[in-house]
Amino acid sequence: MVEKHDLRTEDELGVSMTEQWSVDAPGVIELPSGRRFRGRGLRYDSPDGPTPTFAVHLTDKPTAEPQWERVWVRWRDFWLPADPDEALRALRQAYDRAESDRVEIACGGGIGRTGTGLATLCVFEGMAPDEAVNWVRRHYHRRAVEVRWQRRFLRHAFSAAVDPTDR
Repeated sequence: MVEKHDLRTEDELGVSMTEQWSVDAPGVIELPSGRRFRGRGLRYDSPDGPTPTFAVHLTDKPTAEPQWERVWVRWRDFWLPADPDEALRALRQAYDRAESDRVEIACGGGIGRTGTGLATLCVFEGMAPDEAVNWVRRHYHRRAVEVRWQRRFLRHAFSAAVDPTDR
C-alpha cells in the first residue's frame, strides 16, 4: 500500500505545529480548556527552554523588541491599563493564539499585572473574577493580582465577556 503525504505548509493547512509549553516549565500554567501560558517578569532572564511565539507585555514603557511577535499594552505598575479595552483585545488575542502558539504574558516583576492578565484569561474561560483570582494564585503565584484596581479590571473583563456590546 502506498501512503499519501500532504505536502502543504502549516499555513496552507490552517494549522500550526508549534511545540507547546511543558506544564512543568517555570511560570507555565494550563487553563481548564488545555490552553497553556507562561507568565514571567521581564526584569529577569528568560527561562531555559523554548521561546514564545507570541507575547503580551504589560508595562508602562515599551521594552526591547523580542525576536517573537509581541503586543505591548501600556500598564503602569500597581495600576490599571491606560486603555482597558485595548488590554482586553490584546489578552483575547493571546487567549485565541494559545491554541496553537506558545504565548507569554509578562510585566516587570511577573506578579501583579501578569497575574491580572492570566486571571483575565480565566475569565475568558467562564470563571467569575474572584474565582479567577483564586485559581491564578493557586496555579501561578500566591500574590498574583496585587491590588484592588486589578480586581476592578477583572470585573470589567467579566462584564465585557458576558455582554460584548458593552465595550
